[in-house]
Amino acid sequence: MAEAMKATVASMLKGIDRYNPENLTTLEKYIDIQARENAYDLEANLAVLKLYQFNPTQYRLPVVQMILLKALTNLPHTDFVLCKCLIDQQNLEHDDIKNIVYLHDLLETCHFKAFWDGIKKVMPLIIGITGFEDSIRKFICHVVNITFQSIEKDTLSTFLGGLP
Repeated sequence: MAEAMKATVASMLKGIDRYNPENLTTLEKYIDIQARENAYDLEANLAVLKLYQFNPTQYRLPVVQMILLKALTNLPHTDFVLCKCLIDQQNLEHDDIKNIVYLHDLLETCHFKAFWDGIKKVMPLIIGITGFEDSIRKFICHVVNITFQSIEKDTLSTFLGGLP
């Protein structure tokens, strides 16, 4: 389903039609599909955020939360920062958005234990995202791999959210 939708959305995002507000419903459905099927499409997600900039009355907080959480799953790439830059200051002040930004900051600064503690605040949002925790663990493993020559099993377990 995600692959078929990806092709449809890719053709939708070409040219001037990219910013057609009539496409917003389809793009929002595609974001739900990305969450359910563990897919990711940065271009589509950025297009939604840009459409929200152009059409602030159509802004949907749950969609923005999903986009930011999906961007977290693509660390170490800079997708999260790109997405965050397309959200206006007033919307960045929402508590859930602030919590997601805080989680990003914790991951970027390698405060992994604090990340796993902080994730509890947004757990209801994460439940609908297939593979979220595994993607974060993959990023943490990447960081550990490039920064440690050796690591204690207990420390690694803590970094990975208490995995045995």
